[in-house]
Amino acid sequence: MYDFKNSIDRRKTNSLKWDVGDNELPMWVADMDFKTAPEIVEAIHKKADQSIFGYEEPSEDYFNAVANWYEKEHDSRPDTDWMLFVTGVVPAISSIVRRVTSVGDNVLVQAPVYNIFYNSILNNGRHVISNDLAFDGVKYQIDFNDLEEKLSDPLTTLMILCNPHNPIGKVWSREELTKIARLCKKYHVKLLSDEIHGDITFDPYTPAFSLDKELIQNLMVCVSPSKTFNVAAIHAATIIIPNENLRNIVDRGINSEELAEPNSFAMPVSIAAYEKGHAWLAELKQQILDNKQLVQDFLESELPDVKLISSDATYLLWLDTSKISDDSKKLASFIRAKTGLYLSSGDVYGGDGYDFLRMNIACPIETVKDGLKRLKQGIEMYR
Repeated sequence: MYDFKNSIDRRKTNSLKWDVGDNELPMWVADMDFKTAPEIVEAIHKKADQSIFGYEEPSEDYFNAVANWYEKEHDSRPDTDWMLFVTGVVPAISSIVRRVTSVGDNVLVQAPVYNIFYNSILNNGRHVISNDLAFDGVKYQIDFNDLEEKLSDPLTTLMILCNPHNPIGKVWSREELTKIARLCKKYHVKLLSDEIHGDITFDPYTPAFSLDKELIQNLMVCVSPSKTFNVAAIHAATIIIPNENLRNIVDRGINSEELAEPNSFAMPVSIAAYEKGHAWLAELKQQILDNKQLVQDFLESELPDVKLISSDATYLLWLDTSKISDDSKKLASFIRAKTGLYLSSGDVYGGDGYDFLRMNIACPIETVKDGLKRLKQGIEMYR
């Protein structure tokens, strides 16, 4: 049994999440309040005891640990020859945008989507084009006719997929992934799949690299233990690229941009997570399910005009507040100012995000209860 009932006070510890006012409760950024697996902490202590922190490079042990993890957790084993170490998924995405597209190209996303995608595209002189996800009031689907039309544009050279999708928490099926991959192949568009949330899934998750061989020759997949084990500041991720030529192009990019050199703790932390983290993850997922059920029950009984969108993955909840406001930025700011509850406003994710708030429930259940009380108070005051 691991401890998911208690958290550590991270105020005044340089924590991005907890750099807030004394009475504020941050439930926004994708950063858990649970202590990470003790097996990881033990690996850090062991490495620190060596007392030397010189240049390092990833070993076969690292790549085998990644492959073994995906085989055991997701029934799909990537070839270790397909893998590149990188210091983070976001740096990898930005580097890939620079390497496989040209200034002025279109890069396709599916809004509402992780807002940093927009930064990686726009900051590098490319254009964002969105195949907005279709929302019917209950669930989101891909508009494949619109997707094909936008992929067929000669200026569209890269698609960034989010699987599982952040912020809506949807796991794309093998059938959906196959349709996406076929369209990308048809129109010679490279496909970059951000799968950083792939381990915290409650329905079967299909890694994109497990699709048929002919559909993965233009594919790049980014994975990391950072969200799974709350080790983002360790800066370790893996890019999985089956095609050798494409892999070499990306490899040159991350090396020339100094993104391929691990810090002293990246290897031991990643290996410990992937080799010894299975039981911890199973308990974490159960805690998230318990927290999610609490939110569902609370909204139904106390805030029926706020609807929890059904999701299959992540510890991030997508709350439909369209009956309260069509300006999520204004609503989130009001709630924070009046109650101290700090949620993500959905507008930053594009698409129909102006109707939504995002709530992080990767915290002890008592913290979730506190957040829900504040949410109710804030919405009642807003009305």
